[in-house]
Amino acid sequence: MKLATLTTSALVVASIILSSEIAVAQTGMTANYIGAGVSAGLTHGIHNNDDTVFGGNVQGRFAVPQTPISARGAVLFGGDAVSIVPTITYDLPIAKKTNLYIGGGYSFNTSEGRNTQLGTRDATVLTLGAESEVSKNIVAYGDAKWAIDAYKNSSGDAVSLQAGVGLRF
Repeated sequence: MKLATLTTSALVVASIILSSEIAVAQTGMTANYIGAGVSAGLTHGIHNNDDTVFGGNVQGRFAVPQTPISARGAVLFGGDAVSIVPTITYDLPIAKKTNLYIGGGYSFNTSEGRNTQLGTRDATVLTLGAESEVSKNIVAYGDAKWAIDAYKNSSGDAVSLQAGVGLRF
């Protein structure tokens, strides 16, 4: 199952990157921002204390100048612990001041074995999201994070959804 999911994900990523020449004429968002919003874990482990978690997030983006690459960070809170998630993404402009982004990173759980939106232990994370400058200096963002092998004493994966509003700087 994981091999099929990873293969499908790889094909989707490849098609996005290969089709990026179509979007070159678009002017995506190049702004750096920090924002806050909601976060919901959609999965749970096999143990009774591995419930899904609803909480908040603080996310930020630093766009690497003259490249389609960004360094991002997220803090997901509201469970029994906090997940700190640094990622590197490839940003694909899809419309004026709007990007689609895909990338990877790592989720650091502040208290292993305790519940967060991204499981109960540190894990590799893949992310897919979108962001848009909706008005002067205001950015709306949303993404999904997939933490692989994210539950202690289980090989289960965790998925969370985030959405929020940020301030451009």
